[in-house]
Amino acid sequence: MYLNPLEHGGKKYIRIWHKANPLLSKRLKEAPWIRYSKTYKCFVMHLASTAIEKLHQHVQGLAKVDTKYLHKAQRLRPAHGAIILQQGKAQIEPLKKGPALPVVRLQPLKHQDNALVQLSFQYHKDIYARLRHSKVARWLPEAQCFVTSADSGSLGTLLTEMAPVAQLWLAQTMQVKDMALQARLWEQTHLKEAGYIPCPLVYLEKLFLLNYSLNTIRTYHSLLHRFINAHKDSGLASINAFSEEAINLYHRYMVQAGTYSTSFVNQSINAVKFYYQRVLQRHEMQLNQVERPEKPERLPQVLSKQEVAKILAATENLKHRCLLQLLYAGGLRIGEVINLKITDVQSARNLLLIRGGKGKKDRTTLLSQRLLESLRAYYKAYKPKEWLFEGQFGGQYSVESIRNVFKLTMEKAGIKTKATPHTLRHSFATHLLEQGTDLRYIQTLLGHKSSKTTEIYTHITTYAMDKIKSPLDTL
Repeated sequence: MYLNPLEHGGKKYIRIWHKANPLLSKRLKEAPWIRYSKTYKCFVMHLASTAIEKLHQHVQGLAKVDTKYLHKAQRLRPAHGAIILQQGKAQIEPLKKGPALPVVRLQPLKHQDNALVQLSFQYHKDIYARLRHSKVARWLPEAQCFVTSADSGSLGTLLTEMAPVAQLWLAQTMQVKDMALQARLWEQTHLKEAGYIPCPLVYLEKLFLLNYSLNTIRTYHSLLHRFINAHKDSGLASINAFSEEAINLYHRYMVQAGTYSTSFVNQSINAVKFYYQRVLQRHEMQLNQVERPEKPERLPQVLSKQEVAKILAATENLKHRCLLQLLYAGGLRIGEVINLKITDVQSARNLLLIRGGKGKKDRTTLLSQRLLESLRAYYKAYKPKEWLFEGQFGGQYSVESIRNVFKLTMEKAGIKTKATPHTLRHSFATHLLEQGTDLRYIQTLLGHKSSKTTEIYTHITTYAMDKIKSPLDTL
């Protein structure tokens, strides 16, 4: 009987191997510390010296236990993805994260017609002590929580007071239009080492004034912040005078490192380009010559109708089922689902109104009758006040909660396909196309600006594929 190492779910086990022997199998089944694994089709036990010793005694007279493979050195294999960089300084992560700190969550609170900010956190003596002695925070007995004023000055002071012991996180329903405060909130996780350069405020204000979405501003901020601090030894004045070649060199290292996606590199180029062209007014720079990596044409992952049915059937919680049904029945993005208000469900017209979707565009999409029945049952049970889906303690539902719900439901349904909540949107479009729906209508329902974006689904649909025969079958 041979013992082999086995790792599963981050834990170490022993895989027991032996030639087919009914007596030995029966003896192993009698051992309470040994289990038969249907996944690995063998007997397994925890990796412990006491378990091995008990096994020796348990099978004495029937088999000899051999542990020579248990502690055998792992065979060396060639490294995958080895990159040979051009001569020069290797690309390293320029912004280091500070130590993980407890989180104080900021969410809006209405009290006696006054707009306040509620401070929620798991009890921590240092946080509690700082809030007790804060200049801007106070205890509100009626709400049994600490609160502060909903103005940028108070929040800025609170950020300074809490910096050594906690990080401040904003609820999704809170909007900060003071870019100086917003930048401090985004940069609070970074170590402020010698030479550290904060993102130029004029850059964020320019993006804000041009009505860029907050998600785009945050992405551009993080990428320019990274670029600037990768060259912090040169100083901001020298960085502002960089040539196209210096910008190319930075992004060339990113591509060669092999750890950044093509989209990440292209977004970084866009963020840096905006800084030089729109903020610094460096029109003499031919930034259209900045080298861009070619984006691979990958097809989206799609679930079959049977897999979607399994996922929805495995969801016992009514709210969670409605969330997943919405993602699939209307082809919604995850952010569009959490932004839905009760009034956006237009049952009389069998339509869902999507406000402020991607690109700040409004649109309408399908309202399934089956979904409408689920939503009516959900409304009676949960009675949401403003948002169609609200959190446990009120306010807007979070994106992370939907991702967790989807992940757990996938595991429960036994679906092995790699998927995310956005996969349900891809599945919606593909299944419509397979049903014979015109591509132009699908484009409208999805809110795509260009028909080329929608045409990708023609590459993954099985529509009419069953009518095509492979030449091999005709030989």
